[in-house]
Amino acid sequence: MELTTNWYLVLSVIVFSIGAVGLLVRRNPLVMFMSVELMLNSVNITFVALGADLNDVGGQVAVFFVLVVAAVEVVVGLALVVAINRRHPDATADDLSVLRG
Repeated sequence: MELTTNWYLVLSVIVFSIGAVGLLVRRNPLVMFMSVELMLNSVNITFVALGADLNDVGGQVAVFFVLVVAAVEVVVGLALVVAINRRHPDATADDLSVLRG
């Protein structure tokens, strides 16, 4: 059985769907960040699969930029989560009023 681009795209849709459901259902900020990372990785799978199918290196270049954005998101997001959790250990994503000065 040969793995074609369609299999990678189906995998990408499944991973993206898991991430989207996790983002919409869960209220824990760390789980929400992991769900966003799943969604970004599914986009990376799509870029690489389509780039390989089209014999173009542009998909891999796009993955590089997505990984840079993901790294920045993790650094800033986790800093905010840690700062909020120090003051309010049981805070959820619904408690955005904590961010007000």
